[in-house]
Amino acid sequence: MPAQPPRPTSRDVARAAGVSQATVSLVLGDKWRGRVSAPTVALVRDTARALGYTPNLAARSLRLGRTRTALLVVPALTNEFFARVYTGAAAVAAEHDFGVVIYPSPAGIGPAKDPFGSARTALDGVIASSMAADALHAIRATGLPLVMLDSDPAAPGAAAQVNLDIADGFRQVTAHLLGLGHRRLLHLASPVDSWTFGVRARALADAVRHQPDATVTTVTAPFDVTAAKDATLRALTAPGPRPTAVVCDGDIFAAGACKAVRHLGLRVPHDVSVTGFDDLALATAVEPELTTVRLPAEQVGERGMTALLAVLDGRRPEPGDLPVSLVVRGSTAPAPHDKAPDRPLIGPPGA
Repeated sequence: MPAQPPRPTSRDVARAAGVSQATVSLVLGDKWRGRVSAPTVALVRDTARALGYTPNLAARSLRLGRTRTALLVVPALTNEFFARVYTGAAAVAAEHDFGVVIYPSPAGIGPAKDPFGSARTALDGVIASSMAADALHAIRATGLPLVMLDSDPAAPGAAAQVNLDIADGFRQVTAHLLGLGHRRLLHLASPVDSWTFGVRARALADAVRHQPDATVTTVTAPFDVTAAKDATLRALTAPGPRPTAVVCDGDIFAAGACKAVRHLGLRVPHDVSVTGFDDLALATAVEPELTTVRLPAEQVGERGMTALLAVLDGRRPEPGDLPVSLVVRGSTAPAPHDKAPDRPLIGPPGA
């Protein structure tokens, strides 16, 4: 059996590219910015690729004292939004020879427990959703770099934060509905005590405050289609003028709200408009398709992992919130002409 040719080394790459071994290390270790010119970087990478050179990650990790592993803490991987966040984080991590370990809450909601008793030796850093922030007391004690996603900018303890412009998303939704003549809004809200949901409620209240004849009624429900349907049924059949639009904290809520409207013999959007938030695949699977706010979930993951890498390298992470955008579809329309339609006489099941 013929002997296998020796594996190419960084010295071989340096010799073939006509550069120093230190330059090869800077380029392949992604430490070249400000030290090596872009043409030289391209040359070194092309040469390494042509020679079939791959760095010895185990040796590099030992040398740097790193495991090249990040922990992503989310409340639920079954939620499409967080699955997309992971996709974005993993893509950036792979470009830098990092791995991402994901830790969702076992219950699928609320805070997760500390996943590792020896996190300092197992991880280089943590990226965490604010919805799982209560799980991080033990991890904070390890001193690991922490990047928070969708979290209170005033909260201490994070090395970096990556936020969506949630408030602007709710301002866009409210302006859209008020522009269509809606004045009686129902806010179907999450009961989770989280910064991101607090921002939504405050932004909606602030926007309506500037429209003197507009009102908002708020009801909460677990993040579930059936629970959202039942909560909407109760709100739409309560005494008093019926809301003409339902503003939902998420697309899952909006799907439940649409079911409730149809259950009462009403139509979306002719009798009641419904808006979502997230722009999940669900938004175009329901009929009519949802008017919703598109959140760039993969960009959240990408920015989170990039921020962690910057912190580990002693660089300043990129500032600024990620923009969101209103997507207008078929679930919203001008408010009904009658000023105060009676509520349906039918109540929710079992009422």
